[in-house]
Amino acid sequence: MSAQKKPAALVTGGTSGIGLAVVRDLAARGHRVFLCARTEEQVEKTVAELRGEGFDVDGAAADVRDRASVAALVRAAVDAFGPIGVLVNNAGRSGGGPTSDISDELWYDVIDTNLNSVFLMTREVLKNGGLEGAPYGRIINIASTAGKQGVVLGAPYSASKHGVVGFTKALGNELAPTGVTVNAVCPGYVETPMAERVRAGYAAAYDSSEEEVMRKFTAKIPLGRYSTPEEVAALVGYLTTELASSITSQALNVCGGLGNF
Repeated sequence: MSAQKKPAALVTGGTSGIGLAVVRDLAARGHRVFLCARTEEQVEKTVAELRGEGFDVDGAAADVRDRASVAALVRAAVDAFGPIGVLVNNAGRSGGGPTSDISDELWYDVIDTNLNSVFLMTREVLKNGGLEGAPYGRIINIASTAGKQGVVLGAPYSASKHGVVGFTKALGNELAPTGVTVNAVCPGYVETPMAERVRAGYAAAYDSSEEEVMRKFTAKIPLGRYSTPEEVAALVGYLTTELASSITSQALNVCGGLGNF
């Protein structure tokens, strides 16, 4: 992998939170980065902002739950930057509540968004994005510490993220003889727009304030604070390097000590 010409990267959910931090980190390392989100307006705004910062980026709107949309996204990325060498499956959503009250719609949408999308994207990039058979490649899935332990009132989310971790380990072993590594990054509490929505949901469920929920969550973290998107992105960035070539089939925490497993 030449320092002058690093492989193109594709990042899903790349317009806010951890995804946006990952796009910035990879672009700063010299990757050309193609990003996606559900709305064209948000993609265009983010691409313009990042280009204004001097980064070589492009993007397109896509629904990662939909096979045809995923195929179109990968074609657009390849057309823009050539074969994809780095795939970061970041797109995701929160979702939960008392399990007996969870609707079919919510359950299936969380699974489709957080887990099935990882399969659809990965398969498409392997088959048609140039990653299968490549001498170098990185697949990095953004999972969660909730993919290693159960989260109260978060059964759909925990189930989906456990699935991502299992998929990562299976595929990492499958691709180990090749030049492609597969890893999951597992954030704990990270200050993002999704974290705000999660706190609001717990506040409603417990008839409490968001400030009280924040206090309780923070108290569980040995480091005493939420992680930042940039801290998560830094691990993603490291996993793309040659020095990380022997790291595969792993689920690595970025969580301030919240999980030590």
